[in-house]
Amino acid sequence: MKRFAILFDMDGVIIDSNPAHKIALKEFCRQHGHDLTDEQLRLKIYGRTNKDWIPNLFGGGLSAEKIAQYGEEKEAMFRELYKNDVKPVDGLIDFLNEMKTHHVPMAIATSAPRSNVDFTLDHTHTEKYFDAILDEAFVTRGKPDPEIYLKTAQALGFDPKDCLVIEDSLSGIQAGQSAGCKVIGVTTTHTPAELAHTDMIIPHFRNLHWADVVKLF
Repeated sequence: MKRFAILFDMDGVIIDSNPAHKIALKEFCRQHGHDLTDEQLRLKIYGRTNKDWIPNLFGGGLSAEKIAQYGEEKEAMFRELYKNDVKPVDGLIDFLNEMKTHHVPMAIATSAPRSNVDFTLDHTHTEKYFDAILDEAFVTRGKPDPEIYLKTAQALGFDPKDCLVIEDSLSGIQAGQSAGCKVIGVTTTHTPAELAHTDMIIPHFRNLHWADVVKLF
């Protein structure tokens, strides 16, 4: 049996956090003089690191310290909004347990800062499932660049072509495919039609099993 690894995005995959991120992003942007439409959020921000979208929003010339300050300001707003509603995406825990039973290496590859990763893992009690966790600090080029998935595959000791990426954002899907990975799209953020270019589309993990994943390789 061919060995493979699974690389999970976090927001929209481990937790369905994007509705709370959307509220926090809109409020943060509004407070700083930028009133973004839903379409602008989807195309310019979702799936990207704070280091990428904040300079794009505010224009060049921001110091690294200011970008970090703005990023943590927005993330603190998100965590406060979401703290009482955090739960794993439907079926995730059963899926993780099944993968562990079959000794499938798993990792998180996210554009989020470590503060949000710790917040998510603490609330979902899922850290024990992952053999590697890479956040925005591990990359210089955010999604849709494939760097995060190339580095995460390397951290697990796998060729990217032997990895499955599970993603919800268009930029993340592009990153996974550019890395040479198989990609499952989760419809927490985009419609099935928008994710039609992935290897498989799922609304959640409830009906996804090891036997389904094996067929992708």
